[in-house]
Amino acid sequence: MASWAKTLSNEIAPFGITVNNVLPGATLTDRLEQIITQKADKSDKERIEIEQEMQSEIPMGRFASPLEVAAAVGFLASPAASYITGINLPVDGGRTVCL
Repeated sequence: MASWAKTLSNEIAPFGITVNNVLPGATLTDRLEQIITQKADKSDKERIEIEQEMQSEIPMGRFASPLEVAAAVGFLASPAASYITGINLPVDGGRTVCL
């Protein structure tokens, strides 16, 4: 997907169209809540322990809020980012090692 987006961004940049990827990490949504519950149900651990284990893998030590991911998307869709194209933007609290 990253390579395809970069190729597409180069092809349509002359028309003033940008193409970027937002790569959200663990975001506190209903789906993440379900995953945490399922992991707790399948183990002998409490939900809070599962959450702490998951958060320990994130350098910022917490989950993202949906608004934080939306802010990144909003920025890339705004005129302020009109010269940004062909990038992959991890919004993951530093978890991505490299792209």
